[in-house]
Amino acid sequence: MILGCHVNFTNEQLLGSAKQALSYGANTFMFYTGAPQNTVRKELNRELTLKAHALMKENHIDIKNVICHAPYIVNLANNKDEEKWQFSIQFLKQELKRCQTLGVSYIVVHPGSAVGIERAIALQNISDALNFIIEEDAPMILLETMAGKGTELGCTLEEIKIILDNVFSKNIGVCLDTCHLNDAGYDIQDFDKILDEVDLLIGLGRVHCIHLNDSKNDLATHKDRHENLGLGTIGFDALYQVVTNEKLKDVPKILETPYVERAFPPYKFEIESLKTGTFNPNLIEDIVEFYK
Repeated sequence: MILGCHVNFTNEQLLGSAKQALSYGANTFMFYTGAPQNTVRKELNRELTLKAHALMKENHIDIKNVICHAPYIVNLANNKDEEKWQFSIQFLKQELKRCQTLGVSYIVVHPGSAVGIERAIALQNISDALNFIIEEDAPMILLETMAGKGTELGCTLEEIKIILDNVFSKNIGVCLDTCHLNDAGYDIQDFDKILDEVDLLIGLGRVHCIHLNDSKNDLATHKDRHENLGLGTIGFDALYQVVTNEKLKDVPKILETPYVERAFPPYKFEIESLKTGTFNPNLIEDIVEFYK
């Protein structure tokens, strides 16, 4: 079971991220190379990177399973402001170089939002931007499936397929987010049916990451609000079936569930539940007790 969670990229950079993941009992993790809300980035420290790799090797974390995530504010879909669109392109090229320096193979990117232009044009803009960004020997960009909030693109597998079909390179893949799929109208209770559709439209071999989140919302509400495992509308049993699905056994599963009371990370307890296959009905109480 390749199971991890979102961790911080602290002053210790990748080393701090690896330490945090290990404290949760994870064997992989996902991180931003800076704040997710902006594009301010500090210079990478080679010594910390080497120490991180050594620590991961000692603790059986395969760097090939570690995932980077691009900041939310990057929007490849809207080119009404050419300068902003070009900034998003150049920034992502920079992030790919940072991933390469860190030894990370994948970066998850939100496709973007149309914001006042036709969806078909916005989808083509994403493909055009990716054709500028992607290099064959660089880390792979993974397009994340979205909930469809506002004018978000990539909320259907058909839209993801349109983007991929217009990208020249094969060095691009997909990240499936269980909360986003639920909120977009895909029933996680029948996950094999979703995977069949993914295989038909995209190919299962292009899925390189799963974001494992419960949802606060009912099916097809297009709201995108994550919930802790087993406490949302998807439920623990369905999410456990995602984690243990043989078709995705080699794909990293990353928790992005919310902190309890906005202060306490749930990952140590959620990872333990997934390892044992047992839902903890006292999840919130146990987390609060542990950290207080």
